[in-house]
Amino acid sequence: MKSFILFFISLQFLWLSFSAAQDILVKPYLQNASPHSISILWETRNCDPGFAIWGLNDSLLNNSPATSVQSVGAACIHTARITGLDPETTYLYKVGSATGTSHTYTFRTPPLRESESSVNLVAISDMQKDFFNPRVFEKVSNEGIIKHLSSHYSGSLNETLQMILIPGDLVDNGNIHDEWVNDFFCQGSNLFSYVPFYPVPGNHEYDSDFFFKYFDLPHNGTPGFMEHWWYKDISNVRIIGMDSNPNYRIWEQLNWLDSILQLSSADTLIDFVFAQIHHPHRSELWPEGNIDYTGDVIRSLEQFSASSGKPSVHFFGHTHGYSRGQSRDHNHLMVNVASAGGNLDYWNEYVQIDYPEYTVSNPEYGYVILEVDAGTAPQFTLKRFSLGDEGRELNNALRDSITIKMKNLVPQKPSPVYPLTGEVVDPDGFILIGDSFNDPDQDGQGGTQWQISTDCSDFSAPDNDTWVQHENWFKGVNTQQDDNLQDIEILNLRPNTFYCWRVRYRDKGLGWSEWSDPASFMTDTVYSEWKFYPNPLRSSSSLHIPYPEDQPVEIQIYNSSGKLIRRHTGIYPPVFILNKDNLGNGIYYLHVLDRSNRLRVIKFAVVHDG
Repeated sequence: MKSFILFFISLQFLWLSFSAAQDILVKPYLQNASPHSISILWETRNCDPGFAIWGLNDSLLNNSPATSVQSVGAACIHTARITGLDPETTYLYKVGSATGTSHTYTFRTPPLRESESSVNLVAISDMQKDFFNPRVFEKVSNEGIIKHLSSHYSGSLNETLQMILIPGDLVDNGNIHDEWVNDFFCQGSNLFSYVPFYPVPGNHEYDSDFFFKYFDLPHNGTPGFMEHWWYKDISNVRIIGMDSNPNYRIWEQLNWLDSILQLSSADTLIDFVFAQIHHPHRSELWPEGNIDYTGDVIRSLEQFSASSGKPSVHFFGHTHGYSRGQSRDHNHLMVNVASAGGNLDYWNEYVQIDYPEYTVSNPEYGYVILEVDAGTAPQFTLKRFSLGDEGRELNNALRDSITIKMKNLVPQKPSPVYPLTGEVVDPDGFILIGDSFNDPDQDGQGGTQWQISTDCSDFSAPDNDTWVQHENWFKGVNTQQDDNLQDIEILNLRPNTFYCWRVRYRDKGLGWSEWSDPASFMTDTVYSEWKFYPNPLRSSSSLHIPYPEDQPVEIQIYNSSGKLIRRHTGIYPPVFILNKDNLGNGIYYLHVLDRSNRLRVIKFAVVHDG
């Protein structure tokens, strides 16, 4: 009889668990964690009162009631806010209602800020469903992030990973409930039930109520705009979430950002600031998606890093492919962490631009891991792992990596090698040469900046200002392959002119050396070749005219159809500057005439930087 009662109780428990599983639309997921609290959310088919039971072991002695908000029809989203927790502690939990409880999951509280603990973060974006490849996000979650973490780190998932950042476009249409349930939460559930995640809205969320009902984000933004922008601290990192959608590209958000950055500068426990915002300022793969507002955000982050000495990063999406770049004059990274599911923006699918800031762009599925160390030597390492694309599958291939130190030792000040004072160079073209690169902490050379001026004491408006980086992966080719970064060809100087030049070196951790002492030189008296540089023309280009300086010429510009569209008369050699003005993208022909004699025809292209 006793065995029959136990059997009956077991059947009843299984039935309640089965009923609860059937009732749950969205499995429990974690939000807004602190060392002493966390939010557990889930969605059910009805609005019966919900609760979370939790504890340090299977007994689950604690019960926290949930608040509920209606989502669609009779369904409700439940939130149980659990408090009184210990930092860096693993807890077991279930969610349920009168019909039964869910399976058992775990969460782990983050460390106290003052503990200086190391943490790992994942950044992914644009997992919106591609209807031709509808399960990519599930693959990125399970075969990508979880598989990689389990095989390369020790400990459980939430001992290894403390936070997930998502800069927008979680679903294809934020107003469609089924997309939230099936395309986002279902495919990411093996991550979200164990690790807290923090999204910001993209354009595909359409500012929908579902976004703000589903997420419990920090309520520390501007009053009236709660959860549109916010910040969250974990160990020595401050995470800032922002909304770049059209209705929120406003000064209130930028003013709030500046106030938070000012606090971050003064906070001795903060070493790094990571911001996330959906839209790019400059996208190599899809420039059409660029917005100026993100440029305003970048300038605030750059100013913060310059004044505080604390490195910053902004993560973005919108363009479906990975890109990583860095500000030239500031310790700031710009990283597109897509695509975790959205249809890839392949090379040559759009008009695309090779921006000087960016060193890596790949239209691939994947994710970014950030390994952050605190303590006396704060640093973080950013790694991009790829699962390939529609035609080529990769198994968590490491495609990019960079380490940024809070206390980076910068390279030694370089010296000019050629040309030196008194030397004469060919104005048609010559090579600037700096001496060898030397970095005290062996970071390797990451870039070089060269400047040429007619005033040895003033380089504020140089005649030539060139920045090159150690790599530039664009359209599958590293255009910087085999560049030693210690010499560069100069093509567009005037003849018979006195110049000074200087150089500085950057290491791969974004630390710049001091500028070298200037060295002077002279250019020869005449050009020997016709040269149009740079070609293609983006803003302005120089035409070298190897012709007597007292004999004026006429310049005529024809479009590709042979139509004369511009004429310049009375042009005296040796240089003619052509400005882009109203020239559109395309191919043009520049004719040089002396009276009725055609001296030269030069073909050139015009491109716009977006």
